[in-house]
Amino acid sequence: MKTTVTPSAQLADFVAELTYDDIPVEVMRRAEDLFLDWFGSALAGKVGRPVQAIEAFAREMGPPQGRAEVLITRRKTSPLFAAMINGASSHYIEQDDVHNGSVFHPAAVIFPAVLAVAQDRGLGGKAMMTAAVAGYEAGIRIGEFMGRSHYKVFHTTGTVGTVAAAVAVGNLINLTPEKMQHAIGSAGTQAAGLWEFLKDAADSKQLHTAKAAADGLMAAVLAEKGFTGAKQVLEGAKGMAAGMSQDAHVGCLTDRLGERWATIETSFKFHASCRHTHPAADALLQLMQQHGLKADQIASVTTHVHQGALDVLGPVVDPRTVHQAKFSMGTVLGLIAEYGKAGVTEFEQCFRETRVQDFRQRVSMALDSEVDGAYPARWIGKVTVKTVDGRELTGRVDEPKGDPGNTLSRAELEAKAISLAAFAGAATAAEMRSTMDSIWAIANCKTVTDLLPPWSQDI
Repeated sequence: MKTTVTPSAQLADFVAELTYDDIPVEVMRRAEDLFLDWFGSALAGKVGRPVQAIEAFAREMGPPQGRAEVLITRRKTSPLFAAMINGASSHYIEQDDVHNGSVFHPAAVIFPAVLAVAQDRGLGGKAMMTAAVAGYEAGIRIGEFMGRSHYKVFHTTGTVGTVAAAVAVGNLINLTPEKMQHAIGSAGTQAAGLWEFLKDAADSKQLHTAKAAADGLMAAVLAEKGFTGAKQVLEGAKGMAAGMSQDAHVGCLTDRLGERWATIETSFKFHASCRHTHPAADALLQLMQQHGLKADQIASVTTHVHQGALDVLGPVVDPRTVHQAKFSMGTVLGLIAEYGKAGVTEFEQCFRETRVQDFRQRVSMALDSEVDGAYPARWIGKVTVKTVDGRELTGRVDEPKGDPGNTLSRAELEAKAISLAAFAGAATAAEMRSTMDSIWAIANCKTVTDLLPPWSQDI
């Protein structure tokens, strides 16, 4: 590795020069798990009206043929538009992965971009998965660098995700360290995504991931062609942190590169809702099971949360759509209390039920100093429940289901993916098993081709 000076240059050097053999076996196995988890989430996005709108836009504006696969329709198009559509569908159902410390959903922006380019250029599985790890390692560090203040206004997966996608594609197409810096620069200047959409139940979240995947891809390919970008777009005086953060930590950009593998720190989602609701959901479920409580025995629930949860979930007081309901703490806990789970089916069929809405009114959020102090490195769940017979009970979880210390097994990930595909009518169980076999052996794949066969009469 050449001698470098700036943090941006050091990061660019690392991700440009990262090879498959540099990555520990356990990290690559986790990357395969994350790839499968993403695949299921991307298929489930087929049901989303915003996703369908972006697919219709792509049909109108993009080429009608190509080598890159659109998962929800199984048609082919250019890598740019395939990444756009797959990026949109990845983040719709709220089941894609998340890294706690950076509050970033890497899979939704990284895998759509690298899959599209690998398919288009006939590249192999090792190259694609190495590129994905490069994207995770860079994106997570950049998310941590941007700090908590960034997330208060900006959707990190849209902003940082653009850079992560550029890094991943840059590694895949063998950009030099200098060109990788240019790719990061072009991605950073396009980074966007604001939380205001939540108040209106608007569709912007799907636009964020669609554009992050596509714009990151564009930034990397432009750099390949000699297009230049700002060399310090991350930490420069007029860069991303300067405009989008008040508490940036520049040391995060190069934190133990090659020693700390942030990819294995990434969590899987168990509930089909915003991750900020998961700790409280797990704590309530555990408490109800311990005390044999039913929903109608609960008079009130106070969730003790970090400030990020208040910022994101607070504006959603009367959810009008399924997607908005996934950002309502009261709705999520209402589903947990009534059905013992908050999965895709529960949201689709039950979030408007009177019992769930009544329970929502009995849930409140309170800022907790311990929970807030631990966030974002740890997402602690604490609830206080008052029962109708006058008892006060407390529940707590230190690692929500899906976190690295309480992770999902490969069997659980397979079941989740099959369930998501079935929910959306996007693939049969047999097709999913065939694809899962391919994903577990992706390192042996000489050329990445279609993940799914042409449409079957059974779908």
